[in-house]
Amino acid sequence: MSFDAQGDAGSKPKSVNRAKQWTDEVENLYRFQQAGYRDELEYKQVKQVDLVDRWPGTGFVKKLQRRDNTFYYYNRKRECEDKEVNKVKMYAY
Repeated sequence: MSFDAQGDAGSKPKSVNRAKQWTDEVENLYRFQQAGYRDELEYKQVKQVDLVDRWPGTGFVKKLQRRDNTFYYYNRKRECEDKEVNKVKMYAY
């Protein structure tokens, strides 16, 4: 199964699994889900943005706007601790 945020505009996920181990992808999904979104695809659809603010070098999400228009700011380093990894949902389109 391929898990990515490359679905068409307005597409719904076909399935969901939980992350088993930390990766860069899991880190970014964790950040989107902390801000109240499924993934980057849903964030871009809801907020009508083309680019997500990311840290240079790591590519981790730097800043996200929540649905209530407040902002989440993230560190350059890993924030998803090992005990949180299994809470991250990975959607397949």
